[in-house]
Amino acid sequence: MELDRQIAKDLLSIGAVFFRPDQPFVWASGIKSPVYCDNRLTLTAPAVRAHVEEGVAQIIRTHYPEAQVLMGTATAGIAHAAITAHLLGLPMGYVRSGAKDHGRQNQIEGKLEPGQNVVVVEDLISTGGSVIEVVEVLRQAGARVLGVASIFTYGMQKGLDRLAAANVKNVSLTQFDCVARVAAQEGYIQPDDVKRLLAFRDDPSDEGWIGGNV
Repeated sequence: MELDRQIAKDLLSIGAVFFRPDQPFVWASGIKSPVYCDNRLTLTAPAVRAHVEEGVAQIIRTHYPEAQVLMGTATAGIAHAAITAHLLGLPMGYVRSGAKDHGRQNQIEGKLEPGQNVVVVEDLISTGGSVIEVVEVLRQAGARVLGVASIFTYGMQKGLDRLAAANVKNVSLTQFDCVARVAAQEGYIQPDDVKRLLAFRDDPSDEGWIGGNV
C-alpha cells in the first residue's frame, strides 16, 4: 500500500483525523470545520506510531539526505522529532513558541551550530503560520533549514502560499484529499461527502458545504 494511504488509514482508525461533515466543529476563529485533527493520538497507538515515525524517517532520507539536526515544533512535534532522530541516529532539539523568561532564556532547546542543516518536524500544517515562525527562529540562529517533514497537511491554498512566500519546503506523510477519499472508501463518511470536504479545504471561510450545499 502507498504510504500516504497507509497513514490515512492509520489516522482514521485511531480518530486522529475525525470527519463530521453533518455536525461541524467550531474552531477558535469561529470557522466551522468538518474535520478534527489530533495527531498526538498516534503516540499512544504503538503500531500507528511505528508507521508514522518510519514514514517521517523515510521523508528525511529521501527529501533531506543532508540533514544534520532535527528540530521539533513545540509541543506536538517534539516527540516525533525525538523518535525519528533516534531511528536516523541524528541529534534533535526543539523550538519553543517563545523564549524562556528565566535561566538562559533559550527559545531553541538542544545544541545547534550555525550553518548546520536542519529539518523541522511538525505534526500538522494548516495555514502554515506556526511552522514558518519556527523556521525563521532557526534561520536567525544561523541554521540552514532544508525544509519541513510533517504528518498531515490540509493543503489549504493560504498555507501553500505562505510556505512558498517564506521559501519553506514541506513534505507530508499524507494530506487532506487522501484522507477524505480513504474515509469514504472505508465507510467513515459517505462518498458524496468528499466533495463537501474538498470545498471546505478550498475555502474554509465559505460555509456552503454545510448541509451538502456544494
